[in-house]
Amino acid sequence: MPVIEILGFAASILIGVSLGLIGGGGSILTVPVLVYMIHIDPVLATAYSLFVVGSTALVGSVNFLRKGLVSLKTAVIFAIPSFISVFVTRKFVIPAIPDPVFSLGGFPVTKDLAIMVLFAVIMLVAAWSMIRDKKENKTIEEELSYNYPMIALEGLVVGALTGLVGAGGGFLIIPALVLLAHIPMKLAVGTSLLIIAAKSLIGFTGDLGTQPIDWPFMLIFTSLSIGGLFLGEYLSRFISGTALKKGFGYFVLVMAVFILTKELIF
Repeated sequence: MPVIEILGFAASILIGVSLGLIGGGGSILTVPVLVYMIHIDPVLATAYSLFVVGSTALVGSVNFLRKGLVSLKTAVIFAIPSFISVFVTRKFVIPAIPDPVFSLGGFPVTKDLAIMVLFAVIMLVAAWSMIRDKKENKTIEEELSYNYPMIALEGLVVGALTGLVGAGGGFLIIPALVLLAHIPMKLAVGTSLLIIAAKSLIGFTGDLGTQPIDWPFMLIFTSLSIGGLFLGEYLSRFISGTALKKGFGYFVLVMAVFILTKELIF
């Protein structure tokens, strides 16, 4: 096995560590690792990402449920439109996208290129969200106040993005829950993990029968990611969440610039 692929399997542990530490960011790592280190086709990589991140987030959400740090009502309100959106996107939209998508000045923009560029743009948004300073709601006793239409709309949008680029969307879900449902950060993280798990795994079912799934590879990769999740949860006891989130944000920023440079220049 080439060294770069061995490093790719090692990087799968970091995917879980990210989810265990900050409750998100796993999919930001998964697709680039699968594409650039394991050399998997970008469209198939987004399908694998849904399974890997969804399975890892599901395990992580169990721990938050045990601690009472998951708002099931919020999860249902957000998740139902998101489930529909991600499934429809994977089952019907992705196969319907032409290849090439369009031509720009005689240069064909392929489906793979479009997906990677869109993913990089979303990574830039994620990096900005994690780097910027923002006030957090810290009172878990505060009564929840739901803006149902906005939460449902956010679920639809995040679901579509998840379906297109295989990103769990934790960096979008958590701010939405804090701002729209007015829930504290720790409760938002636990609720986000549950939503990511259900949404990603349901989205993955849209690929069954349409994508060639290498189950042995994917199960090994996912197992390593879950191992990283437990490591991340352990490390979270000793590392400042604010400092970690900013550091990870800068890392995501560098990766986004790398992907855009590689896809658009080289």
